[in-house]
Amino acid sequence: MTLVLDAGALIAIDRGDRRTAALIEVAHRDRRDIVVPAAVVGQAWRDGSRQVLLARLLGSRDVQIEPLTDTVARAAGVLCGRTSTSDVIDASVVISARHHRAAVLSSDRDDLEFLDPGLPIIDC
Repeated sequence: MTLVLDAGALIAIDRGDRRTAALIEVAHRDRRDIVVPAAVVGQAWRDGSRQVLLARLLGSRDVQIEPLTDTVARAAGVLCGRTSTSDVIDASVVISARHHRAAVLSSDRDDLEFLDPGLPIIDC
């Protein structure tokens, strides 16, 4: 199963969280695809010269940065409309996870479950 990372997972990596790093390493070892929606990168990225761990993860050939296409943006907007929410980036994480039939590595379980109660979420 593919693993989609949200901003909480990226921030945890940036802070050197060992549990999150271990979960990503297990996914890598199990040859699972690891996907990061591009908008999520913008939530977590601040200064690449100081975010060495995050830069290493995002630069890995094992991590796919998924662009926010027009199709994904519109689907995220529709999801926000259906759930009366406004966080298009969280919605894009859900859309990506649905597309890949993936679990999401997240520190934001409540918001993601509100958008999709059936979404597989792994807490980081």
